[in-house]
Amino acid sequence: MWETIVIQPFLNVLLLINSLVGNFGISIILFTLLVRLITHPLTVKQFKATQGMQQLQNDPRYKKIMEKYKDDKERLSQEQMKLYKELGINPLGSCLPTLIQFPLILGLYQSVVRAMAASPVELFRLAQSIYPGFINPVAVLPLQNRFLWMDLGQPERLTVFGFGIPVLAILVVITTFLQTKLIEPPSSNGGQAEMMTKSMNIYMPLLMGFMAYSLASGLALYFLASNLIGIAQYSILGRANWKNILPFLKGKETDPIQGKTPVQVVDVVPEEVPQKPSHAKTTQATGKRMTKPQKQRYDRRKK
Repeated sequence: MWETIVIQPFLNVLLLINSLVGNFGISIILFTLLVRLITHPLTVKQFKATQGMQQLQNDPRYKKIMEKYKDDKERLSQEQMKLYKELGINPLGSCLPTLIQFPLILGLYQSVVRAMAASPVELFRLAQSIYPGFINPVAVLPLQNRFLWMDLGQPERLTVFGFGIPVLAILVVITTFLQTKLIEPPSSNGGQAEMMTKSMNIYMPLLMGFMAYSLASGLALYFLASNLIGIAQYSILGRANWKNILPFLKGKETDPIQGKTPVQVVDVVPEEVPQKPSHAKTTQATGKRMTKPQKQRYDRRKK
């Protein structure tokens, strides 16, 4: 069943793309882009669920429930689920795209390994996995498994001065960390959800890096392409929280509605402007300067 539902479709799509571009490394990158486009609605749903959970942390009803049932875990869970249902929030909505990624990763790994068939038996098995009339096996098999310095069917190492450096694994760790930080909501009350998020930000990059280090470089290439496309996707959708990566942006608070930096209102004390001394006298009533005839009449009245 797994073979029919996952591996065979993945393998045929990869071979179809490869028949068009003629490079299996580029085929994996284009396949990654295709997967991201297909799962885009789930990504948008993840953003909304994350935003809903973030707003829930500041909801007075949620805080009241947490305070009231802090010693009764079972009742606390029941009341939380009631509030989730009332507000239309799915607490697992933010995890759904991540959970879907795992069968995709496993299916892609098995597809890449099978596509890199070298022996006659493996080539025969690969040819049998191709849908009849979908592509011509003779035209695409065997595949060219070289991409840049990598053998896509083997773990990636770049030899520098006699040392094998796992460049892809390092890039996967960095981009996975950046991606998780970009979608991390601002710190709230230091609760359990925030602690779990911080733990995931540490363990997920290490897990992905270990897989990229240990498994075929074709899979590591998929990880890297998926992370870069994801970062671009979050930025285009306006959901990337760059303040988590660029600390100097934290001083600039933006208006969540208009996305602009709010204007600060400052009380300004008017500064006294020194008046230039004038030899001309003024009337006490109007404060206007007098002409010479008016001055003469004014002096006569005073006498």
